[in-house]
Amino acid sequence: MPETHTTHLPVLLVDDDKTGCSMLALTLKEAGITNLHCIADSRKVLPFIEEHGAALILLDLLMPHLTGKELLSLIRHDYPDIQVIVISGSNELNLAVECMKLGALDYLNKPIEANRLIVSVKNALKINSIQGELLSLKKRMLGDLLVHPSAFEAIKTCSGKMRALFQYAEVIAGSPQPLLITGETGVGKELMAKAVHHLSGVHGEFVSINVAGLDDTTFSDTLFGHKRGAFTGAEQARNGLIARAADGTLFLDEIGDLEERSQIKLLRLLQEGEYYQVGSDALKKNTARIIAVTNKNLPELVASKHFRMDLYYRLRTHEINVPPLRERFEDIPILLDHFLNEAALTYQKKSPNVSLNALSYLLGWSFPGNIRELRALVHDAVARNSGEELTAQSFGDLNRNQKKQATFNNVDAGSETGYSIEAIFGRFPTISEMEDYLINEALRRTSGNHNMAAAMLGITRQTIANRQKKYPSS
Repeated sequence: MPETHTTHLPVLLVDDDKTGCSMLALTLKEAGITNLHCIADSRKVLPFIEEHGAALILLDLLMPHLTGKELLSLIRHDYPDIQVIVISGSNELNLAVECMKLGALDYLNKPIEANRLIVSVKNALKINSIQGELLSLKKRMLGDLLVHPSAFEAIKTCSGKMRALFQYAEVIAGSPQPLLITGETGVGKELMAKAVHHLSGVHGEFVSINVAGLDDTTFSDTLFGHKRGAFTGAEQARNGLIARAADGTLFLDEIGDLEERSQIKLLRLLQEGEYYQVGSDALKKNTARIIAVTNKNLPELVASKHFRMDLYYRLRTHEINVPPLRERFEDIPILLDHFLNEAALTYQKKSPNVSLNALSYLLGWSFPGNIRELRALVHDAVARNSGEELTAQSFGDLNRNQKKQATFNNVDAGSETGYSIEAIFGRFPTISEMEDYLINEALRRTSGNHNMAAAMLGITRQTIANRQKKYPSS
């Protein structure tokens, strides 16, 4: 619903001309702007704001008792976050400049052209929304605040990076604007989308569609539906997924694979909030929030002309990039425990213990398939396990060379394409220098967790602590 602006706070129309005020309200309602309040007595404005707040005020200048200019000064002083659009029958440049200096966002002359009014109001509401999101995000970040942690229960993590994303998700969840979620395969993008849907408080469904491989005809019919007789075989009218997701969330998976003609139709849906069923000339309104997901690099696709730039920027009004598992190794023990219990329940077995060398083995793996790969490894290990402790060998014949590359940060002394050890140190290092490097790298990858770093290196936690005491600068 990109062009519908329903604000939690009211939009005030302040004008002693009640008829003119009602006409303004009608014009705005027809444009999808709701929660409007007309106030004819300027003296009642500040008490109303004190009690109810306001997102935006359309303020007439020529009023009895308290003039619009006087009221503008008071509003900007006491409520600087509220946007004000001044309305006047006087077409004087000096007056407009004076009002803008006092803090008005815009100046409209009577009679007001409808499109000019609607554009000005929508721009003001967007500014108000962005300011609110930034303020909310700032409060959450500074206070490390997560208001609804239960919404993210399905995402098993202790990562600071993920917590920051949760805070951002809480801020933008109520926005009707599109959300783009990016990240590699298997990082949990759909779980993040479902969390945002849950937080949004919408009453409609979460409706999902994978658009990869859909030709334009199938895409249009699936999303928009068709009327009876639209094509051969269309014996009955059918609503599309947009109608099913009304007042809810439409989840578009693999958006980077959408073909060009379908991209144009999706762009119109986002810009206008409207669509046509296949074979119909009756315009329908979209009330679903769009969440698009991809593991592709969309900027690269835009640069190569495979994805429309205007659609890309429409989709990423809000954006969440979910980091890969190799950038949050601290989550591996939590995920490992969760998948062990899950697999044990699936195969009706007791959850096995995991050896230290197995944990070290997993912490050193780069996980190109991310969380999905870890889950598959654990389920396979538990399925094959006959009651013993899980060791590194329990997790299958993983590519040892890739494991070494992950552990050594892609350093291969014998590779012509990789970095040599000399490239890191500027010369061939001593054993002591290599020990320092490995310990520091393990601590970096585990966000300073000594137990996990020790497990990764196959040494004790005390060894790391003793070395840091002996060489505090290392």
